[in-house]
Amino acid sequence: MALKVSEDGTVTVRIPYGVRPEEADRFVEAHVDWIRKRIAECRERAAARPAYTDREREAGKRLAKELLLKKCRYFAERMGVSYGTVTVREQKTRWGSCSAKGNLNFNWKLALMPEEILDYLVVHELAHRVEMNHSPAFWAVVAEEIPDYKTRREWLRQNGAKF
Repeated sequence: MALKVSEDGTVTVRIPYGVRPEEADRFVEAHVDWIRKRIAECRERAAARPAYTDREREAGKRLAKELLLKKCRYFAERMGVSYGTVTVREQKTRWGSCSAKGNLNFNWKLALMPEEILDYLVVHELAHRVEMNHSPAFWAVVAEEIPDYKTRREWLRQNGAKF
């Protein structure tokens, strides 16, 4: 059995087939303190996260698109890869993604972050044009351009929720 608390505070319980509901209930009850702690952490992160006006969002999207287009062109040439369209959105759970067709999607809030984080995200997504997974071969492609990618990735994990 497994428990997950999403950023919005939703609690998900996964139970294997054949487990009786009473057993699942006991499992949840045994972990109620852990669940409450995680929900409180989610609320703290949400309270610390700034609220952006529509005007700020639109300005951020324009800036992000400009910055990300430049960085995609620069790094794609260095890495010898191509890509499709570059789209800037406000995803709730992702900073970037690369579709099977090579289209790149980025979160506009990257424009608020240090430049080295943008570089890491762009290289990360472009590396999917070589390896469409997160295998050791994928990370080797990232490391060719961003040798300290682990530090940048950790920074994003530690600080991303603040944006």
